[in-house]
Amino acid sequence: MTRPTFDVTFVRHATLLVDAGETTFLVDPMLGEQGSAPPIENTPNQRPNPLVPLPDVPVEYDAVVVTHRHLDHFDDAAKEALPDDVPLFCNPVEADAFTEDGFTDVRPVEDGVEYEGVTLTRTPARHGHGDLAEQMGPVCGFVFEAEGTLYLAGDTVWYDAVPETLDRFAPDVVVLNAGAARFTEGEEITMAAADVRAVRDATDGAVVAVHLEAINHCLLTREALRAATEDVLVPEDGESMQF
Repeated sequence: MTRPTFDVTFVRHATLLVDAGETTFLVDPMLGEQGSAPPIENTPNQRPNPLVPLPDVPVEYDAVVVTHRHLDHFDDAAKEALPDDVPLFCNPVEADAFTEDGFTDVRPVEDGVEYEGVTLTRTPARHGHGDLAEQMGPVCGFVFEAEGTLYLAGDTVWYDAVPETLDRFAPDVVVLNAGAARFTEGEEITMAAADVRAVRDATDGAVVAVHLEAINHCLLTREALRAATEDVLVPEDGESMQF
């Protein structure tokens, strides 16, 4: 049987298992139990996080990739659950924080690195608009290249670096953090439906939208996103996809 180019399991929120070749990457692990963390403040929906339970799927992996250290992408439960010696790929500006957490194999990605037959390239991202994006701190995405190419955009809105990355890599699969996350003031800090449509129009690859219905400041629902887009995969928690 021919192995799929990528096998992606959507765990919850932005947490994914990406099988590339013979290697499995755990992306942005948020592993806490439902309601174990307080709401994100200054948001319209004040409910404890995560809003939904962790699905019953095996979380087995060879390495970890973290786009940024906000608690909905790397939480205390992940810090406790991950082995200290797991290869952990991250933005260079956050490498020291992972080392201080006790991880012994932190691999900051300046541009691109090779791991077990997979090339990982760090890509730019913008977590919001204007001054708010600066206040949100450093974020990034990653491109995985094995037999095919997967672009994980990270927490970003649609801006010039996103179509530039699409043009540069021509990915087979694009994973977007949607949800239209926002505070009570200001614009969205992750992709809204219009951003997702812009990506859909800019690529021939499969488009997958996650980062929905699990954290209190993500206000765009799966149902609304599906209604507002065409040819976009919006998986349920625990769903696996092959490309």
